Amino acid sequence: MNPLLQDFNTAPFSKIKNEDYKPAIKKAIEITKEEIAVIISNTETPTFENTTVALDFTGEKLGRINSVFFNLNSAETNDEIQKIAQEISPWLSEFKNDMILNEALFQRVKVVYDAKDSLTLSKEENMLLEKQYKGFARNGANLNEEDKLKLRKIDSELSKLSLKFGENVLAETNAFEMHLTDEKELSGLPESVKEAAKEIAISKGKDGWVFTLDYPSYIPFMTYADNRELRKKLAISAGKKAFQNNEFNNEKVVLDIVNLRHKRANLLGYKTHAHFVLEERMAETPEKVISFSNDLLAKAKPAAIKEFKELETYAKKLDNIDQLQKWDGSYYAEKLKKERFNLDQEILKPYFKLENVIDGVFTIARKLYELQFEEVIDIEKYHEEVKTYNVTDTKGNFIAVFYADFHPRKGKRNGAWMTSYKPQQIKNGINERPHVSIVCNFTKPTETKPSLLTFNEVTTLFHEFGHALHGMLANTTYNSLSGTSVSWDFVELPSQVLENWCYEKEALEIFAKHYETDEVIPMEYVTKIKESASFHEGMQTLRQLSFGLLDMQWHGQSPTEIKSVKEFENDAFSKTKLYPDVPENCMSTAFSHIFQGGYSAGYYSYKWAEVLDADAFEYFLEKGIFNKEVATKFKENVLSKGGTEKPMELYKRFRGQEPKPDALLKRAGLINN
Repeated sequence: MNPLLQDFNTAPFSKIKNEDYKPAIKKAIEITKEEIAVIISNTETPTFENTTVALDFTGEKLGRINSVFFNLNSAETNDEIQKIAQEISPWLSEFKNDMILNEALFQRVKVVYDAKDSLTLSKEENMLLEKQYKGFARNGANLNEEDKLKLRKIDSELSKLSLKFGENVLAETNAFEMHLTDEKELSGLPESVKEAAKEIAISKGKDGWVFTLDYPSYIPFMTYADNRELRKKLAISAGKKAFQNNEFNNEKVVLDIVNLRHKRANLLGYKTHAHFVLEERMAETPEKVISFSNDLLAKAKPAAIKEFKELETYAKKLDNIDQLQKWDGSYYAEKLKKERFNLDQEILKPYFKLENVIDGVFTIARKLYELQFEEVIDIEKYHEEVKTYNVTDTKGNFIAVFYADFHPRKGKRNGAWMTSYKPQQIKNGINERPHVSIVCNFTKPTETKPSLLTFNEVTTLFHEFGHALHGMLANTTYNSLSGTSVSWDFVELPSQVLENWCYEKEALEIFAKHYETDEVIPMEYVTKIKESASFHEGMQTLRQLSFGLLDMQWHGQSPTEIKSVKEFENDAFSKTKLYPDVPENCMSTAFSHIFQGGYSAGYYSYKWAEVLDADAFEYFLEKGIFNKEVATKFKENVLSKGGTEKPMELYKRFRGQEPKPDALLKRAGLINN
């Protein structure tokens, strides 16, 4: 019997074979179609219960199977899984369209929606009804038959292209290695980085040291390696992922994706893909996003130019570098930062042993939200490195299952993300609790040292754990409104706000302890971490804004005339450019956030959420970072509420006012306190 078609609580990873996926997904689509047929064939007048609620509870089995399959396709993939993904994605896309473009089903939804003023619904019920109706209307339910067919074709093509994009980036990441055999070429690299590179070489059956494009290998090399030519080689190799003359080139994929998205938006009555996407976001319109971005740009650019010139002068003084290049930035910035703040990232790492940081984030979650984490071994995992936890509250009530997967592997895509294997919902009076996972690519332990994180990796762990809390503390009736099912420009608030605890003495004392001596991180380091937090913030802000503006350029206008991805990108970067262009590099061909993930016309949301998080954390700072009253307000009005109300309403209920950008600008050192 196919394990995916059995009823299961936690995912039965050990029993699943690759050949189980296709039949399971096929069967689950049939089951969901039968559930929908029951709703349509109901002869009673459509009501909120027999239509809206019934529809929200359909497709549960399909959702569970999909979450297992697509999560593995990101975290533990192989050629076979990628091939299956290419086959099943069009099925799922077609099924989604079958449902949304089903006239009889839409008519029932519409009857309930049109009667909404006469119904006495709670805020959550109202939101469900509205979201459901818009889900149909915004995705073609009102189109004529000919246009519905066009939409189906576009959606099927887009689902395949997005997978192809990701596969090409992963293939290019895995295909590159820089094999060094002369120890002189490692000058400047910390021992831990050399040791990790040696272990990669051994795993590949080679002598010497191997560096790859995986972040824990790439970033330390770019930050510390004295050999400028090797930094250049590595940087150019990273920058030309999927931009080479080979089978993995993504230029046509990018142009096809943006043109199909534009065509889709037009078909649905929207000017551009960005207009379509932003209608359902806090930002509402591309104009508002561009205005928000340009306002921040105006404040950040003078600081960025000043910082860049200072870095150029420093590199000239130190090594007689006439023209600062992209492969010089991290290297000289790290040296300058070390000189200015007398703070070396390598000195910090011994205080950030992965296990201690995990315990720390758990302790902070207990202090703020009364959560307890117990590592368990009876929950199946998809890889031996994954850790599994039962999460309860301090009264012993079960809250969630939590999976954590921390280190890079061949079958795992770069970056860090939070995902879910089972959503939270209240069904038949039972509050079904969620199964949440975070996936990262942190520095691996070596033969002589445990996994010691860079400070950047510490903030990444807190960030993803913030998303996880949003999933774990979900407490809504309907799973489509639960947890992280919120506006995309609101979803980063819980993750980004939690990063703030990494900079606070009170929090660092909990977990920043030397892995050998157990000594708490010296307070002078904490002071320096805080002081250096806004180091080069002008340049960092400019960089983030450049990505958001590139995204809006791709999606906020007609792309039909774009012939060259590279030329278009250069033009989009013109207002934010600091470094000289590298002709053989292109960002868009590996910009997975917007061409594979869900961030198309939404990359601005990182900065948008920073305004929210700085404003929210200022409230914690006023009352105390472990203040129960503020934490409870955040839990009750943000973390547990999911998408049951409009984000601004939830935020105002927590904060007592709309967010102001002043806290962010102050924190970034872009305006005076």
